[in-house]
Parts: sequence; C-alpha cells; structure tokens
Amino acid sequence: MARLNLLEETRFEKLPVSVFDNPATASLNVAHRIANLIRDKQEKKQQAVIGLATGATPIAVYAELVRLHQEENLSFSNVITFNLDEYYPMQPDAAQSYVTFMKEHLFDHVDIPKENINIPDGTLALEAIPAFCLDYERKIGELGGLDIQILGIGRTGHIGFNEPGSAPNSGTRLVTLDDLTRRDAARDFGGKSFVPAKAITMGIGTIFKAREIILMAWNQKKASIIKKAVEGEISSEVPATYLQLSDHVEFILDKDAASLLTRFDTPWLVKDCIWDDKLTRKAVIWLATTLQKPILKLTEDDFNNNGMAQLAIEKGPVYNINIHIFNKLQHTITGWPGGKPNADDSQRPERATPAKKRVVIFSPHPDDDVISMGGTFIRLVDQHHDVHVAYQTSGNTAVWDDDALRFVEFSIDFAEKMGLDQKELKGIYQNMRTFIEQKLPNQVDTPEIQSVKGLIRKGEAIAGARYCGLEDDHIHFMALPFYESGKNKKNPVTELDVQLTIDLLQKVKPEQIFAAGDFEDPHGTHIVCFNIIIEAMNRLRQTEKWAQDCWLWMYRGAWLEFDTHEIEMAVPLSPQELLKKKYAIFKHQSQKDRAVFPGDDAREFWERAEDRNRETAKAYDELGLAEYEAMEAFVRWKF
Repeated sequence: MARLNLLEETRFEKLPVSVFDNPATASLNVAHRIANLIRDKQEKKQQAVIGLATGATPIAVYAELVRLHQEENLSFSNVITFNLDEYYPMQPDAAQSYVTFMKEHLFDHVDIPKENINIPDGTLALEAIPAFCLDYERKIGELGGLDIQILGIGRTGHIGFNEPGSAPNSGTRLVTLDDLTRRDAARDFGGKSFVPAKAITMGIGTIFKAREIILMAWNQKKASIIKKAVEGEISSEVPATYLQLSDHVEFILDKDAASLLTRFDTPWLVKDCIWDDKLTRKAVIWLATTLQKPILKLTEDDFNNNGMAQLAIEKGPVYNINIHIFNKLQHTITGWPGGKPNADDSQRPERATPAKKRVVIFSPHPDDDVISMGGTFIRLVDQHHDVHVAYQTSGNTAVWDDDALRFVEFSIDFAEKMGLDQKELKGIYQNMRTFIEQKLPNQVDTPEIQSVKGLIRKGEAIAGARYCGLEDDHIHFMALPFYESGKNKKNPVTELDVQLTIDLLQKVKPEQIFAAGDFEDPHGTHIVCFNIIIEAMNRLRQTEKWAQDCWLWMYRGAWLEFDTHEIEMAVPLSPQELLKKKYAIFKHQSQKDRAVFPGDDAREFWERAEDRNRETAKAYDELGLAEYEAMEAFVRWKF
C-alpha cells in the first residue's frame, strides 16, 4: 500500500527522485555510493571508472571522499576519472580552470595516480580539438564505459556543457556556451566579458552510456529547472530531460531544489493532505491565482475540479474557507510595521507594545536596506521608533575600478585646492592606476583599492540612511571579517563574525530585527549574513530576556520576492512613499546604471525593487483585497 501511495504522489515525475533534508546529507549519500563502488571494484581486482563534475554542487561529495581516504583508508589507486568538461580556452593553472578545481577539492588529497586523471584540455589548438575529443571517447570505451557519472545541472538545463539544442546522441566536442551560463559564471571570472565563450564537454550520448547516472541539485535557484527536467516533456531546449530516457538515472535533491515538484508544491493534486492553516492558505491562493478569480468568488466546483475536493469536504462549506483565508490575508496588511500603539494587536502582524521599539535593520550589502525595505525603513523612522541600521559587509568587491580612481583623483584635487600635502596621496594613486591597468580578471585588489571601494560604499550607505531619517550614531558598519578577503570567494565564518554581531545586538537590545531572507542572492552573502544573525540570537536567547522577546522579520526584494501565501506582514506604500524609496536607492551611485555583478536580471536595482513592490500589491489586488500602489513583504522567522 505504501508503494502504491508513493507511486501516486510521484506520478508526474518521469524519472527516479530522492529528496534529502539538506545538501550535506544528500552529499554524504552520494559520496558513500561512490566509495562503495570503489571498494567493490577493489575486491574484484577491477578499476572503477568514474565521471566527475565541477561547480559548487559536488564540493561536499568530494570533501567526504577525501575524509574517507584520510580517516578510513579509502584508496583511489584503482580509480580512473573522466571530467565532464573544461572551458576553452583555459590554462590548467588558472583559478577558474576545472583542473585547478579538481586538484583543490579532490585529486591533491587522495592517492589517485596522475595518469588515471582525464580532464578536457583547454590549451589545445582549435584544429586539434576534434582528434582529442575522439580520443577521449575512445579511452572511455576501451575501459568498458563509465561505472558512474556524477552530474550537476545548469539553469539552462545543461548537463556538462550540453546547452539547449544539444542532440541526445552527442559525443565529446567543442560547444558554444549559452549567455545565461556565462552570466552565472561571471563572478568567478570578474565579469561576463572574461568568461570563455566556448567549452569542451562530454556529450549526452557519452553520459548516457554510464551504468549509473546521479544528478545532484541543491537550493531554490535550481527548483524551476529541476521541475522541467523531472516533470516536463523531453526537449532539446532542456537537455537534462533526455535523462528521462535512461533506466540508470537518479536525481538526488535537497528539499529546496525539489520544492516545485508537484508532490511538494501542489500536493493536493496527487494525494490526500493534512489540511492545516498553512497548506489551506497556499492552496486557496494557488486556486484563485490559477483561475484568475478573487478569493471570495471561488466556488465548490472550482475546488472539486482542481484537486481540492478533500479540502471542501473536510473544512467546508467553501465560502467559509474563502472568508477565512481572505481575512488572514487582510490581517497581514499594516501601515504600522513597528506595531500600532494603543490598538488591538490580536489580528495584526506586530505587537502594539512597546509603542516605540528599538529596531535593528541588518543589511548584508550597503544597499540592501533601502532596496528591499526602504519604504518600511522610512516609515519606522517617521513613526518614531528607535531605528538602527547595521551594514554587515563593506561591499567593496562590487565597485568599478574607474570609480575608485575617480574618488582618489577628487581627493588629490581637493588636497591641492586646500593647500594640503599631496605627495603620498599621489604615490598611492599612481600605484593604484598601474595595478588597475595590469589587473587580471578576478585578481584581488590591493589593500588601498579595497579601502577606497569600501569607503565609496560606506559614504553611499550613510547618505541613504540619512535620507531615511537616521542620525549618524544609529548607522553601524560591521565589516564582518568573513567578507573582507578581497576576493569573490569569501573566507569561512569565524567566531569573530558572530561575536561582532552579538556585541551590536547587546548594545541596542532591539525588540525588532529586520534581516535579509533573500537567499537567491547569487553572491551567497545574504544567507551567510543571515546565519550569523541567527547564531548570535540563539546564543543571546539563552540568557537575555530582551532577546527572548525580540521578533525577527525577513525581507526580500533585490533578487526574489516571497510568494503571496508566505507573506505575514505587507506594508503598503503610496506613490509618494515609493518615490522616496527610489530616491534612497539613488544615493548608492556606484550601483546605479550597471552593477558589477547584476545577476541575470538586467534591470537596475531600483527598477527591480519598484517592479516587485508593485507586483506584490497587484497580487493582493487580484485576490480581491484593497488596491495599493506598492507593498513591501515580510515573513517572521520562528526561533
């Protein structure tokens, strides 16, 4: 019976999928499957032929394999590896090379013979590539094919570098990279213009011959392409859908990557559900949105014809369900984000007391505060709360080189105007200019350049916070050490990062915290900063009464907005308030026009914020609620 139930739940899924709570657990599973293969082959005096992938996804798999080698005597002496791909052209010792990646994460830490390592050669002359690719295929074939192939998946649906349009029988070859793939790689190269336009990749046909194929994917960013790959029609537009034709494939996902699969996203379509308030709210909003009807106009037929008959029977009549969810949504709307004084707060998102709250707005980068919650920021100050803003990082990697030179040129001219000594400043400027003229893609800036870029963003943040109404002593620059590597790849979080956060929180003792819950940030800075806050608060809550009474609200906006059913506080903005928010964002001039790392959204940050705030208001309006110009959305973190 359990097997039948599972088959019903997964009936939209066209290949086997295993879902784990988190990437760490999933990675351990994959690593131990590889280790078991290696040991099994050793017992049989055979070689294990393994296809390997690069990128962030398999890093934890390789870390566990290294641990098994170092602590549990797993030998790689019988292992032969073939990597999926390599950029072209690419020097093997370049930081972005997959040779460098594999050495750093696996090969330099295990006993694999060097002659057993095979990675496409990014240094070949163009005319030599076809022969190399044929030889790559021949080597794999002579070894009897791949025993196991590890895959990630790109947001275009590519596996290896088999981009949309790839044929299912394709072999190892030179390919042109999709623009989205190059944009995703831009941060590693210091900008998209430095990302190679081509790559050598193992073909889909080659991958298909492996006796076992494991595709791994983690986090929400991969959820939409995973849904297409697992539940969509087979199409050259999403090369990963070809894996539906294999009898030897399995997708290994964490909960976030699997979140848009039908059994998790809209489970009422495939099984009976336990209809708690959270799921009921999600289902009713989904139904109204799908049918493009206000909530209060949904009918019993609408429920019955869209997989929600069980809800109608158990919680009905339907009109009562509609009224209940409509009221729940209505109660999320508030013009008092810090709580309305002397009001009944039983149906409001925030507490009425204390009437004037101490508030800390944490901003991972120096502009996230105004981009994501600038309207709420201004309203909290206008309503006389004791508001502090804490900029967690300097953001110095996201400033153009010419901006750094321009500010030092201004300083030299200012010193000359004021009759100040310029000699040392001019020397620093000349060193900066020489470095920038010779600078390699993604090369770490000199300390002086890092300082100038950090000061540019600090000045902009001060201007933005002042525009929102803050005094200077309520503006805090934390410069968390994990970020200050000068590189796009940041340092690990240490105790000092947490302690600096604890120190600030103990100084202010807030009743209310706002923090970035926008984990789609392609830089990864947001989630790191958020986890530091949570660790600090968890420690403080053990001993500090104020911390136990403090509420934390997550905001989004720069990259992705909360889904409507998730929103717990919606702060409406008038046209004038939206304009003030835009002006606050404009204070961040170094991020204006064209940001250094814009992600795959070509709009400027103020445009993204304005559009998303209007889209949130529109979503409420279409569900039958009041029509506002714009809304900022928040979700409360439950400690």
